Amino acid sequence: MTSPCRAFPSPGLDPAERNVSFSFTIMDQTTSQRILVVDDNSEAADISAELLELHGYRTAVAYSGMTGLEAVRSFQPHAILLDLGMPGMDGYQVAAALRAVPDFDHVALIAFTAWGDVVTRQRVIATGFDEHVIKPANLDRILAALRNALTKRERLTSAA
Repeated sequence: MTSPCRAFPSPGLDPAERNVSFSFTIMDQTTSQRILVVDDNSEAADISAELLELHGYRTAVAYSGMTGLEAVRSFQPHAILLDLGMPGMDGYQVAAALRAVPDFDHVALIAFTAWGDVVTRQRVIATGFDEHVIKPANLDRILAALRNALTKRERLTSAA
């Protein structure tokens, strides 16, 4: 789908040059896959969700670990992009709670954090995350992690 946009006029340009228009392409890869974004930084969570929606995912956002757990029950996501460092219930606790309930075995978990040290990486694996994305991350890295985590989780649950 192509969407027209009008550029803002620059005051120094000739009037004939002021009405410059251009087009951009919105990714038309609609999918029924639901992605929950859980992050206490509301702006980061909202932007992440909007970018994923542009790539065809259905999204929901939660701004704390506890509301994230509640959203899992109502939204039933295929994957969760989960911040680790949140006040109250952190991302590790959310992941551990989800992995303890067999009904959520199919949900792919992606740690989405600024922490990338060895201890964090080991703890992410031990807690049951499928992928680890270090912030800031470009959209291609986030999308690749989602695809990998979804594929990995599908293989694990179909083999069981």
